[in-house]
Amino acid sequence: MANEGPSDIKMDDTSIPLDGSLHPASKRENDNDEVTQHQDGTEGPASKKLKTQDGTVDNRRRGFAAIKAEYLISNEVAQTNVVDDDAAEGSISTGDPVNGKPDPRGDTRGDARDDRSNGKKEKPRKKQKGQNKDRQYGHFSDAIKLCNSVAYTNEFSPRECRFGERCNMSHNLRGYMAQGRREDLDTLGGKCPVFESFGKCPSGWKCRFVKSHSEEIEREDGRKELVLNGAGDPSQPFSGDDDAADRRPGTVNAVSSDQKWSLAKKKANLEKSDKYIQWLNADASRSRDFHNRKGGHSTENQEDSKTAREEFRAQFVDPPLKPSEKRKIYFGRETPVLAPLTTQGNLPFRRLCVELGAQVTYSEMAMGMPLIQGAKGDWALMKASTSEISPPRYTPSEGSIVKGYDNSKDLKFGAQISANQPWIAVKATEALTSFLPHLRVVDLNCGCPIDMVYSTGAGSGLLDAPNKMERMIRGMNAVSGEVPITAKLRMGVRDAKPNAAKTIERLAFGGEEQRDFLGAPGCAAVTLHGRSRQQRYTRSANWSYIAECAAMVKSYNQKKDDLADTAKEPDANTQANSADGRMYFLGNGDCYSHVDYFDHVDNAKVDSVMIARGAMVKPWIFEEIEKGQYLDKSATERLGYIEKFCKFGMEAWGSDELGIGFTRRFLLEWLSFTHRYIPIGVLEHLPPSLNERPPAYRGRNELETLLASDNYKDWIKISEMYLGPAHPGFNFQPKHRSNSYEMEAEG
Repeated sequence: MANEGPSDIKMDDTSIPLDGSLHPASKRENDNDEVTQHQDGTEGPASKKLKTQDGTVDNRRRGFAAIKAEYLISNEVAQTNVVDDDAAEGSISTGDPVNGKPDPRGDTRGDARDDRSNGKKEKPRKKQKGQNKDRQYGHFSDAIKLCNSVAYTNEFSPRECRFGERCNMSHNLRGYMAQGRREDLDTLGGKCPVFESFGKCPSGWKCRFVKSHSEEIEREDGRKELVLNGAGDPSQPFSGDDDAADRRPGTVNAVSSDQKWSLAKKKANLEKSDKYIQWLNADASRSRDFHNRKGGHSTENQEDSKTAREEFRAQFVDPPLKPSEKRKIYFGRETPVLAPLTTQGNLPFRRLCVELGAQVTYSEMAMGMPLIQGAKGDWALMKASTSEISPPRYTPSEGSIVKGYDNSKDLKFGAQISANQPWIAVKATEALTSFLPHLRVVDLNCGCPIDMVYSTGAGSGLLDAPNKMERMIRGMNAVSGEVPITAKLRMGVRDAKPNAAKTIERLAFGGEEQRDFLGAPGCAAVTLHGRSRQQRYTRSANWSYIAECAAMVKSYNQKKDDLADTAKEPDANTQANSADGRMYFLGNGDCYSHVDYFDHVDNAKVDSVMIARGAMVKPWIFEEIEKGQYLDKSATERLGYIEKFCKFGMEAWGSDELGIGFTRRFLLEWLSFTHRYIPIGVLEHLPPSLNERPPAYRGRNELETLLASDNYKDWIKISEMYLGPAHPGFNFQPKHRSNSYEMEAEG
């Protein structure tokens, strides 16, 4: 077995070139259907002949990675099921009234799906296929529920229980310690990672490492008291009250229970939204009357049509408020972006990616209506780590400096929302920008392909409703204060009918009927995913189309000048926020290495690239981009990232039974992607491809082989290295029903 090499591949005459061009995918040619022998010993037409730079011919099976012969363990290709990676970017929250009860912790959504019948007889459901629609994770809680009045204080100093004798939780601390919880963990050296980082653990006596920050002392009267180290310090931000979980150290953008309650009771002050929505409804009614008016679009009676249009213009009323001037943002070659990832875009994973070089991050997609209703689960998605409020990297070259941009006031974290009506998007935006002090942008999701979102008219459903999308962007821009508004699109709904180019033009200038009155919608940046909704992930991303749209965006400056009224300069508040008033344009799809990243920036001419699945499979892709080379991460280094994720998870969700259960659940979700990584050192050819599957192979040591396993039981084994044995009631269902196996972890 080969020894693990250095953490990165050095660049010399015999190693990998900086451009990764040993066998570039862009230079493949001479495809044919000749019967050839593959490296796995089989024969067949599903092959590609690739000419290398030295003129030799390499036979590879289409869609399968070429593994060095010494690492192959059988002649059979691993039968990996086709993965529906829409889960990476396009699911929806279920912690809202429509999709189930909120999670008790408010940070995640899976447990909300348990017991949805509420005692009512459910209608028979059709057999579900493909991606799981209703995944269950069982439960993971203590056998005895300890009251918060005693959970965070020393034994002889409990707080007054606000429920008094009506409280149905235990107040017997010693009884809880003896019988109400599982034994302390001995992983991570038996030391609580939260206490090690912050000097106090907000999980109190419920912590699974509580022995590392507690002791039993004898008082002067001879009584022995259980004491928490650091307990009772008024300077600490957590005390066991209702908002304690939201005020964890290292976390920002925590919205208080009072603020969420005010939203739920419709008492929150969203005055700007109310005024704008009233105007929006009146304007929509006016437009509807015009378009429904007989002869309004008649080509036979052009004089009547002209008169109708003049009357329509004369009836126009200015909106009640103009957009505020926006804070300048920047996207460039040095700012790779982590995409908004459903489930996997959680706070601990984003924190890990930022540590590895991600310069811009987004929350998981939150639904607009639950935000307006104060749903705890969706507001929990807005929490960010302190590392995400630091400025992104900014090294502009000569001539590319953004006028008015102040990098010291910029930050990495932005929020993404989804909505199917303009008033929902407007109100959700005002609520976000009012309650969240650390927010770079608010991004409107116009590309989510999931049926539950699309069928309501949200996500990719907006691609066929460009007028509605424009009204959303305008309204969001009007109420967002200094926070810029951006949008993320797909190419279109159907494969054969891409319409993103027209949509982008509309977001840049506004529709022809409104741009004269209202100016540009004020969209600061657009991200285009190079696939249609219909396509999902069945083909590679279309970067040729992205490049066409990028070229079109680059030409908008001149076109903007041509469209501008020579007697009146465009309102700066409605324009994008770059130096010349143009939008930033980002591409998204199949970026899996620094070679892909710089190829798209240099050749497709996008400002930056948003990375989704590539970051989930190997989060150090951001480090590769920063260093400009492939990094052959050892199994030990990769395991170190898993350890960091576990520590970050316990800091975000708690080191008690519930927090560790959440951490394990999201770790297993992540491992369902990371096992697809094929180490650089075992590949026979470069560049690696995100969509290539490996034949059965062994790693360079046992740990690397374990990390490559697609067996969920091995993922559980990995999680137990840092989180201990799973709770007896914990269930794990892998994402895809085609691999329908369910695990009940042994305690």
